[in-house]
Order: sequence, then C-alpha cells, then structure tokens
Amino acid sequence: MAELNIAQAINGALGSALESDPTVIVLGEDVGATGGVFRVTDGLGERFGPDRVVDTPVAESGIIGAAFGMAIGGLKPVAEIQFMGFSYPAFDQIANHVSRIRNRSRHRFTAPMVIRIPYGAGIGAAEHHSESAEAIYAHTPGLKVVVPASPYDAKGLLLEAIADPDPVIFLEPIRLYRSIRQLVPDDPYTVPFGVAEIRRPGNDVTLIAYGAMVKETLEASEKLAAEGIGAEVLDLRSLVPLDADTIIESVEHTGRAVVIQEAPRTAGFATEIVSQIQERTLYSLAAPIQRVTGWDTVVPLRRAEHHFVPDAARIVAAARKTMES
Repeated sequence: MAELNIAQAINGALGSALESDPTVIVLGEDVGATGGVFRVTDGLGERFGPDRVVDTPVAESGIIGAAFGMAIGGLKPVAEIQFMGFSYPAFDQIANHVSRIRNRSRHRFTAPMVIRIPYGAGIGAAEHHSESAEAIYAHTPGLKVVVPASPYDAKGLLLEAIADPDPVIFLEPIRLYRSIRQLVPDDPYTVPFGVAEIRRPGNDVTLIAYGAMVKETLEASEKLAAEGIGAEVLDLRSLVPLDADTIIESVEHTGRAVVIQEAPRTAGFATEIVSQIQERTLYSLAAPIQRVTGWDTVVPLRRAEHHFVPDAARIVAAARKTMES
C-alpha cells in the first residue's frame, strides 16, 4: 500500500489497466507528452508509448467520436476532456451516439468506454473550467455517472468503469486532486457502482453529498458534533446508478435530510435526491428537506468564487435549520 492523492490514484488505475489489458487506450489533449493538464496521466506516455496513450487535437467532439469508434470496434478507450465546460462540444456525440448504441443496435453493439472529466470550482479558473454539469449526464439514458471523493474510491471506481461494458462518465473533483491523501492498495481492485458509503454515522440528520462536497460535508459534521448534533454523512460515489435504498434507510433513521451539491440550484441532481426522499419517506420526516447548492449563475472570477461554492458554514446552517423545525 502507498499513501496517494486522487490524481496519483487515478494514474495508478490507468497504468494498471494499460498494463493488464492491451485493448485499453488513453486519449485526449496533452495526455501523453505532458501528462495532462493536471498531470494525472504523467508518465503513462513514456511507459506505454504513443499508440496506447494518444495525444489528440483540441477537438472534443473528435476525441469522443474517435473513442466511440474504438469502443464499438473492440477497444476500451479512456478519453479525457480537460474541463467540464469543454465537454459541451462533445455532447452531441455523447447523447446521440455513445449513450444510445446499445439500444439503437438492439444490443449488437456496446460502447465500453470511459469519459474522464475534471469538474468543479475552487481553483480560481472561472467559467468553462469550473462548472458542475453532472445533472446533464445523469439525465441522459444509457450513461453511468460516478464521482469519487477519495483516493481509494478514485482507483477502484475507475477500474470498475474501464471493465464496464457500457459508457461511463467519470467525474474528477478538481480541487480534491491533491488535497486528500489515503492509503491505496498497490494491486488492482474495484469499487462497485450504485453503493453509497456512510462516511460518518449519526442519529440526528442525514447529510448527502458527492465529489468535492464530501470534504466540506465531513467538516460540517465535525462542527455539528461539537454542538451535540449527530450528522450521518453519505458519500453517494455513484449518481447513475444511484443507491437510493441507503439514502432512504438513513433518512428514515434520522428523520431529517440536507442534500449538498456544488452545481447551480435549479434542476440540479440534488433535486432528484430530494424527490426520492419525499416520495419514499414522507411520514418519517421530522422537518422539511434542505438543499445547499451553488447559485444559478456562471461560476464567478477568483475573488468572488468563495461566495458560489458551498462551504461547511452553509451546510451547518442548513442542518441547524432542520433541527429547529
């Protein structure tokens, strides 16, 4: 075992997959020569060569279109899009081809491919480089959507994604790349999709988060504990498939829920979680469900970014509100 950050854990997963399976191909802008914009693929080009770690033109639609062709042709491509905002030019390929090929071909073809997308704010990069549009992909039938919040999960979920017979959107929280370290096994392992993790048990309120918001939520739970409030923290890990049963069991246990997302408020993935809780646990709820989200604006420039991104203080305030209801 080695103590790794999320960037290193993803690098290790890619190296393991490339080494063990000759059909795995990594492609994207600058993934080979320079190791990617966040150096997540650092060293892979030298180890496996330009035929396995492929530098592409700056053309997101072309990257995904090429990866899709590889996938239906028998390869297992892992395509990198540098930032979430850059994935929009590729959305035509993703929504109209990648996500639909199994249904369109009546299961004669599948697209076993992974699309890695760094996402989220917190590094002062402003619009296009700081967006959280996970709800768009979760709303697209035929795609799986996973979001690790720890090095251990990053490696295991990525290896699970590469082995999956269908397309997976693998979202990587930018500001967590090097902010968390954890012991990670050297040998390959997988983390199954659709299984949320209880990161902290509690009896008074359920805090539900994913990606970068898990770190903020755990910090909030520590502050709530100092006030005598036991917050149970759920890390979803997987949005599609969603572990709704664990969410429901936790909320039925605590009677209160706060759902946290970094994305803008309107029609975000948190709304889907709130709906499922409301539909299945109405008579167990002791207070209205609260949401803590970004605002319905473009991610602002660095000096105002902290007003946009939910922090522990906002999560604590929402939890207090549920306790007072």
